Amino acid sequence: MATGKQISHSHIEGRKSGFLTLMIGSIGVVYGDIGTSPLYAFKESVKAATHGHASLEEAAFGVVSLIFWALMIIVTLKYVVIMLRADNKGEGGTLSLMALAQKAMGRKGALIPVLGIIGAALFYGDAVITPAISVLSAVEGLSLVTPAFDPYVVSISLVILVGLFVVQSRGTAAVGAFFGPAMTVWFILLGLGGAVQIFVHPGILAAINPLYGVEFMLHHGMLGVLTLGSVFLAVTGAEALYADLGHFGRGPIRVAWLYIAFPCLALNYFGQGALVMTSPEALENPFFFLYPEWALVPMVIIATVATIIASQAVITGAFSLTQQAVQLGLLPRFDIRATSELERGQIYIPGVNWLLLAAVLLLVQLFRTSTSLAAAYGIAVTGTMVITAALAFIVAWKLWRMPIWVAACMITPFMLIDLIFLGANLMKVLEGGWLPLLLGFCLMVIMLTWRRGSAILSERTHRDEVELGSFVQMLEKRPPNRASGTAVFLTGNADTVPSSLLHNLKHNKVLHTQNVIMSVETADIPYVQIDDRATVSQISETFFVVKLRFGFMDEPNIPKAIPKLKKLGLKFDVMQTSFFLSRRQLKRASHSDMPAWQDGLFIWLARRAHDASAYFHIPSDRAVEVGTQIGI
Repeated sequence: MATGKQISHSHIEGRKSGFLTLMIGSIGVVYGDIGTSPLYAFKESVKAATHGHASLEEAAFGVVSLIFWALMIIVTLKYVVIMLRADNKGEGGTLSLMALAQKAMGRKGALIPVLGIIGAALFYGDAVITPAISVLSAVEGLSLVTPAFDPYVVSISLVILVGLFVVQSRGTAAVGAFFGPAMTVWFILLGLGGAVQIFVHPGILAAINPLYGVEFMLHHGMLGVLTLGSVFLAVTGAEALYADLGHFGRGPIRVAWLYIAFPCLALNYFGQGALVMTSPEALENPFFFLYPEWALVPMVIIATVATIIASQAVITGAFSLTQQAVQLGLLPRFDIRATSELERGQIYIPGVNWLLLAAVLLLVQLFRTSTSLAAAYGIAVTGTMVITAALAFIVAWKLWRMPIWVAACMITPFMLIDLIFLGANLMKVLEGGWLPLLLGFCLMVIMLTWRRGSAILSERTHRDEVELGSFVQMLEKRPPNRASGTAVFLTGNADTVPSSLLHNLKHNKVLHTQNVIMSVETADIPYVQIDDRATVSQISETFFVVKLRFGFMDEPNIPKAIPKLKKLGLKFDVMQTSFFLSRRQLKRASHSDMPAWQDGLFIWLARRAHDASAYFHIPSDRAVEVGTQIGI
C-alpha cells in the first residue's frame, strides 16, 4: 500500500514538474514579443497623443486606459479564453485554423484558403519587424547612460541579431530552457518598476476605468485614431501566443499569462503613466526612467536579453507556419530539421532562418531607430488578427455547432475592435506601414502562385497517366525480366502508373521481384497516429499499393513508416529496396494557364525546392531519380 502511494505521489509530482517547465518555457518563447512592448508602446502612444492639443495628464490617463483594456479584451478574452480552444489536434496558428474552417465548410469554403494565405503572409511581415524593433529599442537605452553610445546603437543591434539567428539551430527546447527563466525575471522587474511609481502616484489607478480611454478617443478625433494605432503596439505578440500553442499546450500558456505576464505588464504601464505625470521630462524614455540611476546599465542589459527573447517568439512561429504551409501545398519543400527527439513540434528551417536574418538586417539599416520602425509595426499583426477572427467565426458556427447568432455575438465584438485597430494602423502607411504590406503581398503572391501552379501541374500529369490496375494485369500476362529485391515508386496518385515506373520499364526493360506504388498524403490534422498512418493493398502477386498519411505538422519520414508496413503484411528489407522518384524538369509551355510572370515564378520556385529524397528522408544510396520534362 505504501509503495502504491509513493508511485502515485511521484506521478503527480512529475506532472506538476512538467507543467511548470512548460509554463516557464512558454514565458520565454510565447510572451517574449508582448513582454518587451513596454519599451516603446507607452512612449510612442503618449507622443502621438500629445502631438495635438491634449495635455500630458489627459494623454497619460487615456493611453494607460486604452492599453489596459486592449490587453484585457484582445489578449485575455480573444486569445487566451477563446482562440486557445480553437486548436487543431493541439496545434494553433493561422493555417491550423484555416484547415479547421476548410474542414467545416467543405467545398463551399473556396475563399478560406485565400484568407489563410493572406494571414500567413502578414505573419511573416511581423516576424521580420519584431526582432528589429525589439532589439533597437533596448540598445537605444545605452544613449541614456552616455550619448557616446549613439553612433554605435545600430552596429550593436546588428551584432546581437546575427547572434540570435545563429543559435536557432540548437532548437526551441534548448532556447526556451534558457529564455524561460530569464523572461520570468524580466516580467518581475517590469512589475516592480511599475509598482514603485504607482505607490508614488496612486491616482493613476483610476485609468482602469475604460471611460478614460473612450473619452480620449471621442474628444480628439483624428488624434485619437493616431494614438490608437500606437496603443496597438502593446498587444503585438498576441498572434504568436496562438501560433505557438502546439509547442507548450493550452494550460501552461493560459496560466503564464493570467498569473505572471498580464499582471506585470499592467503594473508597468500604469507605472509609466504615473511617472510622466510627476516627471514630464521622463517622456524621453519613460520605461528606463522607471528605475533608479544606479540600475540603468543593468536594466539596459536585461532589456537587451529580453528583446532577444521577444524575437524568438515570432521566429519559432515562422518555422511552424512554414512547415504547415509546405505540408498544405502553399510553399515548395524546405529543408526541415527536427531539433528534439521527444517533441515533434521542435523544428529548425535553415532557409527560413537565413532569409529572415537578411530581411531583419536590411530593416535595421533602413530605419535605424525604433521610433521610425514603430510606424511600420502593427499593420501586419492587425491584418492577421482580422483574418483570425473571421476564420474563428466559421469554426465556432460550423465546427462547434453554435447557432449562428451565438457565434456572431461571440466573435463580432473582437472583429470590430480588430478592424478599428487596423484602420488606425493604416493611417501610418506612408510613414513606414507600407513595408509589412509589401512583404505580405510578395509572400501572398508566392503562395498563391505555388498553389495554382501545383494544381495545374498535377492536372497535366494525371491527364497523361495510365490506370494502374489494367497496366499491372498486362504486365503480369507478359512480364519483363525480373531483378531481385523491392522497388518503391513514389507518386502523387496511387491509382495511376507513376512516370518513374514507366521510364524504368522503357529504358531498363526490367521489373523487380516486388513492386510498391507508394503515395504520400497530407491530412488536414496536425498529426496522424502511427497506427493510422499506412494502408496496404495487394493488386497482384508482385504489385502492392501503399498509402501513407502524415499530418501537416508531422515529419514525412518514409523509412520510419516502413516497420509498420511489415506488420500490415508487406515484407521487404530496406537494404534490398530501391526508391524510384520522378524529377520533373519544368519548362514554359506555348499555351500556359498562368500569366508569363507567374509561370516563370512557379518554375523558379520549383527548381529551388528541397530535394524530394531528402525531404522524405530516403537514404541517398537507395534513391533513384528519373527525370521528365513537363511544359507548364
